[in-house]
Amino acid sequence: MKITDLRATTVTVPLEAPLRHANGCHWGRFVRTIVEIETDNGLVGLGEMGGGGESAEAAFRGLRETLLGHDPARLERLRFLIANPTGSLYNNRTQMLAAIEFACLDLLGQHWQTPVSEILGGRLREEVPFASYLFFRYPHAKHGRGEVRTREQLLDCARELKRRCGFHSHKLKGGVFPPDYELELFRALAAEFPEDRVRFDPNGAWSTEEAIRFGQAIEGLNNDYLEDPVFGLHGMRRVREKVKMPLATNTVVVNFEQLAANVPHTAVDVILLDTTFWGGIRPCIKAAGVCETFQLGIAVHSSGELGIQLATMLHLGAVLPNLSFAADAHYHHLTDDIIEGGLMRYRDGKLAVPQGPGLGVKLNRKKLKQYADLYQQLGNYPYDRDPGRPDWIAMTPNQDWADPKDDRIPAIK
Repeated sequence: MKITDLRATTVTVPLEAPLRHANGCHWGRFVRTIVEIETDNGLVGLGEMGGGGESAEAAFRGLRETLLGHDPARLERLRFLIANPTGSLYNNRTQMLAAIEFACLDLLGQHWQTPVSEILGGRLREEVPFASYLFFRYPHAKHGRGEVRTREQLLDCARELKRRCGFHSHKLKGGVFPPDYELELFRALAAEFPEDRVRFDPNGAWSTEEAIRFGQAIEGLNNDYLEDPVFGLHGMRRVREKVKMPLATNTVVVNFEQLAANVPHTAVDVILLDTTFWGGIRPCIKAAGVCETFQLGIAVHSSGELGIQLATMLHLGAVLPNLSFAADAHYHHLTDDIIEGGLMRYRDGKLAVPQGPGLGVKLNRKKLKQYADLYQQLGNYPYDRDPGRPDWIAMTPNQDWADPKDDRIPAIK
């Protein structure tokens, strides 16, 4: 089996409402680049990468000639072909490598008529548990619904997600409003679901001193972990010395050099493995093995996925023996998907691992065109900007918080 073609298509898929975070906002939609790799036996493998536009599509087109004739089974050779750590030092191709690895694994599974999880060692579970992943949200610009800003709105949103999806773990994305305000709402969330687990993530927006104060204030809750309270390994070590709960990260340990630095002088207890950030499913499995050896916790991380990347997360979660926390996913904030069958459905807070060969998902060509056309109409949005505060710039640590009393609806196309 040899690669004969590579195609990349940027799409944008609407969200229920704009998702606010410490560095800006998802402006009511996700922008993703869908990768298709075709082989000489007529199979098409699927990949996905965050962001997109002409620059992303051009970058993938630039790899086409390199990949033509390549055997998709030779994944280690492909890793060095695309992202040799010294050769690609000035043009970081890790996320592109991930999308291509997804597609190649999808091809192998289709060719061998087996799910990707079976290629990667065999699944240990048929379903992967997920956390609710709650965001502060702006109201939808067109109909004004979907806002999450107040205590009542947060609890209403959490109750609805619990009813609809059955989540038993609840993650609140913070770093938007003053820490004391978010502390009040996080405590209310934990009190609303006393039998469930909770976790908090301010995206590294706090000072070390603020993180210690907040962490100590929530020590009595049923916490999974405190995620990225500060940025940097040394800051995380300082917080870990003072706070009695595990610390987790998807920002300061996202490659093997950082993982090696974290082992002898532990700053982070739980490594959140992202199939895009780490360069594919296989590197995540390697990292999970290191974490198993040194008794570090792991979870599966989300980076704003559509159904293709969600499938990679499910196949990853299926094969990890040391997976002890519910996975993250933005997925339940989406209004649609580009895969056949539409949005995957949660049951009791879990998603089933796809059963079909390869990744087990197929493109809905009509939806792909619909959301590619929508991207052509709307273009990109600045992830690191807040549409409700156009003059604001995220600082690290941040001290300029959004006003929880500000109920204006920003105009977002």
